[in-house]
Amino acid sequence: MAVVPYKEDSADKKSQVATMFDSIAGKYDFLNHFLSAGTDIYWRRKAVDELKALRPARILDIATGTADFAIETLRAAAPNAHVTGVDISEGMLDVGRRKLAEKQLGHRIQLELGDSENLPFADGSFDAVTASFGVRNFAHLEVGLAEMRRVLRPGGKLVILEFSKPTAFPLKQAYNFYFRRVLPVFGKLISKDRAAYTYLPESVQAFPDGSDFLAILARVGFKNPAWQPLTFGISSIYTAHN
Repeated sequence: MAVVPYKEDSADKKSQVATMFDSIAGKYDFLNHFLSAGTDIYWRRKAVDELKALRPARILDIATGTADFAIETLRAAAPNAHVTGVDISEGMLDVGRRKLAEKQLGHRIQLELGDSENLPFADGSFDAVTASFGVRNFAHLEVGLAEMRRVLRPGGKLVILEFSKPTAFPLKQAYNFYFRRVLPVFGKLISKDRAAYTYLPESVQAFPDGSDFLAILARVGFKNPAWQPLTFGISSIYTAHN
């Protein structure tokens, strides 16, 4: 059974995830930085560094949320690059659009409401496809990954940043305590949506990280999948080519 935010709700995972992110959109950026002690900023920078050699001109950011990762990709992109961000939460996109307006980046980054499992783009439309802390929320993981590959041009690069599970003692135990006991409490206090921050550790636990995810990338047709753990395995960067 799929991990969902609202277990008492009969709606499917995709609908529940959209509702959850709409609910927490206004507090999302603050909570990301607060609950990770700012480490999420470092993780995004490391992931974007994977694009520097390619210097992509056309970038698609999946599950773009409030556009933090989309904005960061410009640092490694071609001077005339354009980024398209897609997300299923209009609430998150609204926050992202305000951010782009403040930074005067609306001409470089376009945010669209859309489904990662049914992307409205032609085959091979993008030089790079990215996702930051979003693929574990897919209702059908392989379908979403296959769509990401479809819209990526031959030779283009995939970069995914996602939570993973530390395995070494005692970090594994400390991580599990924080994720399951501490994070939901602060998440509820600040966002007023407890389900969002109980869903987070549950979705991370259920996600096939590490070598299991590399196998899935290969199965859907990506070439040379690679995996780089960050901060003792709390998150990971996955890369591959089309």
